[in-house]
Amino acid sequence: MEAPHSPAAEAAPAPRRTDRSDHPDSPDRPAVRLTVETPERMRELGRGLAALLRPGDLVMLTGELGAGKTTLTRGLGEGLGVRGAVTSPTFVIARVHPSLVGGPALVHVDAYRLGGGLDEMEDLDLDVSLPDSVMVVEWGDGKVEELSDDRLHVVIHRTVGADRTLDGDANVVTNADANVDTGADPGDAGADDAGADERRVVTLTGFGSRWSDADLAALIH
Repeated sequence: MEAPHSPAAEAAPAPRRTDRSDHPDSPDRPAVRLTVETPERMRELGRGLAALLRPGDLVMLTGELGAGKTTLTRGLGEGLGVRGAVTSPTFVIARVHPSLVGGPALVHVDAYRLGGGLDEMEDLDLDVSLPDSVMVVEWGDGKVEELSDDRLHVVIHRTVGADRTLDGDANVVTNADANVDTGADPGDAGADDAGADERRVVTLTGFGSRWSDADLAALIH
């Protein structure tokens, strides 16, 4: 079960690209935003994201209660080939899933009860070298950014009619731009309502040089 809702988990508009000399915490490339229709599609997205990750990566997940953060992480764990079922780490704060295929371990953290900062992360006494692992942190906004200048922010937003709300932002690449079939017929009025409770908009924004040349847009193909 995911942690209770927090105002910090509200999905915010993707940050616009600006001059990094004035705003060092601005993304290096446009955000990528896509509509995910079902939990299985969310797991597929996690598996696809896993192919882009490498040891030392920090992934921050933001989303309201039930948005699909753990579902995405479960797919990511499948893609990384790690041991153990990926579930919400709410009551243990962090779980380590060693690799079964010689790759990086997955460190899955629920930061809801953490005051924040590197000191508390080190106090967890994780039996793993974080630079050699992939760390996924739920509820980490404003708490774990200092862990790395290079990080990937993933915001999951529950919405209805998502594709039509994304027009007009030139700094966001969407699955509509790529002409991707999301599984619903735009001409079918029933398709707008069917599965609306499961539909999510996922925005991925990379910060730091690590993500300056990463092909996040490949996730929407």
